[in-house]
Amino acid sequence: MLSGLDKFLPLIAVGVDAFIGDPRFRFHPVVLIGKLIVSLEKGLRRSQHAPFTQKLAGAVLVVSVLAIVYGITWLIMKVLQAWHPVAALAGGALLLSFAISPRSLAEAGQEIYGYLVTGDLAQARFKVGWIVGRDTDKLDEAEITRATVETISENIVDGVVSPLFYAAIGGVPLAFLYRAVNTLDSMVGYKNEKYRNFGMVAARTDDVFNYLPARLTGIFIIIAAWLLRFDAWGAAKTIWRDAAKHPSPNSGIAEAGAAGALGIRLGGLNYYGGIPSFRPYMGEAKSPLAPCHIKQTIRIMYLVTFLTVIFLLLVIW
Repeated sequence: MLSGLDKFLPLIAVGVDAFIGDPRFRFHPVVLIGKLIVSLEKGLRRSQHAPFTQKLAGAVLVVSVLAIVYGITWLIMKVLQAWHPVAALAGGALLLSFAISPRSLAEAGQEIYGYLVTGDLAQARFKVGWIVGRDTDKLDEAEITRATVETISENIVDGVVSPLFYAAIGGVPLAFLYRAVNTLDSMVGYKNEKYRNFGMVAARTDDVFNYLPARLTGIFIIIAAWLLRFDAWGAAKTIWRDAAKHPSPNSGIAEAGAAGALGIRLGGLNYYGGIPSFRPYMGEAKSPLAPCHIKQTIRIMYLVTFLTVIFLLLVIW
């Protein structure tokens, strides 16, 4: 657990993110983690290898990436601590702000919302294509809204609660180890022919790391729904009933919570490269999907961020 001034790292990092956001530049830590994964994958993955060999190579990739990312981050923090405690706090908060994404999630949602309310479906489809993997060129207003709400709610776990949770437990190095786990899953953790075996360990590792934070997120979404005067009981009921329908053991909790809180239905038919894929429904369509639900999801996301910071401060103290 954090001690001293480091107790305030999650709070300060959220403040830094709110102030500067998540700037895009070539030396962004997550970009560098992605380049590391690509580089190591080239030397490890061989499609002609037997399934077990591919799984073993994927495990080597995971262990190597996590060891390198944790080691480098630990070294940076040690150098900052040797320089001055305030430098460690400021540098650590800046680094941690790169591992969380509440402002970038909100900005993406707000931009798509803006195009929808002005009737610019073409631009809304283009922008939502930046944050989802499904085909977006034929989506109508309701489907664009659904894609946006699903992405923002799902990323409450990956982009907010989990990195802050691990920062509270083990500081910036553990938060970046988590970010490496999540990046590995997003790059190689697919159940397609290319990555089914090679990416299996990455996907399972991500499931393990997100298990507890995802369930905390569900509790915080219920509390946020109550504070925002949405349907808190609906959020709780939908999480209990529908979360397990999601292919991920963790992402379904946040999506089901948002669906229940807002009285909408998520899931349905998606297309990936023209191939249909049906995602089980979550929630009840008490009201048709509309752009306002994007803004409401952003409000839930921000309040969950606040609740997470308060919870972690109380636990640390």
